[in-house]
Amino acid sequence: MTDHYRITLAQLNPTVGDLKGNAAKALDAWRQGRDAGAQMVALPEMFITGYQTQDLIRRRGFILAAVAEIVALADACADGPVLMIGGPALEGVKLHNSYYMLKDGVIAGRADKYFLPNFNVFDEVRLFSRGQIQGPFATTGPRIGTPICEDAWYPDVAEAQVESGAEVLLVPNGSPYFRDKFAVRLNNMVARVIENDVPLVYVNMVGGQDDQFFDGGSFVLNRHGKMALQMPFGEEAVAHVDLTRDAGAWVAKQGAFAKHPDSLEQDYRAMVETLGDYCRKAGFKKVLLGLSGGIDSAIVAVIAADALGPQNVRGVMLPSKYTSRASLDDAQKVVDALGCAFDTVPIAGPVDAVGEALSGLFAGLEPDLTEENIQSRMRGLLLMAQSNKFGEMLLTTGNKSEVAVGYATIYGDMAGGYNPIKDLYKTRVFDICRWRNANHRPWMKAPAGEMIPVSIIDKPPSAELRPDQRDDDSLPPYDVLDGILTMLVDDEASVADCVAAGYARETVKKVEHLIYISEYKRFQSAPGTRLSSRAFWLDRRYPIVNRWRDDGV
Repeated sequence: MTDHYRITLAQLNPTVGDLKGNAAKALDAWRQGRDAGAQMVALPEMFITGYQTQDLIRRRGFILAAVAEIVALADACADGPVLMIGGPALEGVKLHNSYYMLKDGVIAGRADKYFLPNFNVFDEVRLFSRGQIQGPFATTGPRIGTPICEDAWYPDVAEAQVESGAEVLLVPNGSPYFRDKFAVRLNNMVARVIENDVPLVYVNMVGGQDDQFFDGGSFVLNRHGKMALQMPFGEEAVAHVDLTRDAGAWVAKQGAFAKHPDSLEQDYRAMVETLGDYCRKAGFKKVLLGLSGGIDSAIVAVIAADALGPQNVRGVMLPSKYTSRASLDDAQKVVDALGCAFDTVPIAGPVDAVGEALSGLFAGLEPDLTEENIQSRMRGLLLMAQSNKFGEMLLTTGNKSEVAVGYATIYGDMAGGYNPIKDLYKTRVFDICRWRNANHRPWMKAPAGEMIPVSIIDKPPSAELRPDQRDDDSLPPYDVLDGILTMLVDDEASVADCVAAGYARETVKKVEHLIYISEYKRFQSAPGTRLSSRAFWLDRRYPIVNRWRDDGV
């Protein structure tokens, strides 16, 4: 046994289903650990398959192929440090979310996840069987317990492993981002350290998968909860932690400390990285979007340019007879600042043609929302035609406020493959725009400076589908709307709670009604970056048909 033990933490970005690509990443991390003199290299939860796999993990052929890659990795890593990697395991008819120890060319041990999360975006009770609580892994240094992700959020597994002799806890994670989650994670891990009086090594996945962003931020805690190492937020990184035995107890030496950004920057990076990974992992190299001269399409254009590079983004202005000169000018300012391609496709002629085709059926009827939606749907049709022709994925640009109350046209401005601001309330869109104008980071591929003109930020929001239209003609002011939505959607508060908070009951009831009747639109909407713990899709699953309303006082 040695009194010195080095663990390499590989905070990496796997791709769901890319078993060989993920194995290659694992092998590269193992080589980095070997070259750095590590005795162990630790990867995140379910790394070989990527995470979350959803029902893909139910395919037996996929499971067997994943395990075969782990066996091949064991052989490739025979001469060097131990490799710890997450993947599936079949035990009879039971499927486990497991963590493997690869040593001396073979699978030397395996721990199975005990607590299976079944809330928010997680559905693991449906996919996996609960394992037994395993004792620690033996190494040439400390005995290491491995509570897998959710296992470390409760006292039981860590306590049982330490009672069985674990001297260090290694927690592999596939923990997706939501705003301010790091503090929640850290508090829970500090609790495990204090309860068990052992160091804890937390290694998290990084990268985008569909709507979810795995934000990394891996860290090491010493006894009493003192931070010994903190890895970067939102990017791949490899770090080494040195453990030494002092007076019979293991201690992590002080290592690098990567400061994490504030919540606005975290949200912005989550949107950039998820969009970039969605395109890269799905095989899209270029995107396009309708640029209206409004704030939502402007920020989506900037996010896309930061994710993919301005040369891979194309804005399209689709003016109608209601489009203002200011909107045309503002859209031009955005593309000029970004340096991306820009085209103009007027819709007046096609809209008139649709009107002519329907004139007999609509004779004698007053123009209403129907004619507004025709304009929006014509834009969707023309944008999708360009997407098909040029192989550019269409981005949609509705914010969470609009998505919540259905202030968007299905098959119109909702058309598209991804929406990075889907979980961003309108008031926070303004905050994000101001933040991006004032800040630039090395991971941003678009230029520094004012990308969203102040004229866009300052003007009253409008869909410009009829003369002198403003959003607040149809909706409460956004500060009021977002306050009510935060309570009804994010906090699951009652109407009475909202009234008690100072909102007018009539306004709250109107918003509640709009939320419920818009479920069918959300059901058909594009995926988008999850920024909160109550994002529309997996976090919040409501029936499309629903007659219940909260009539409490």
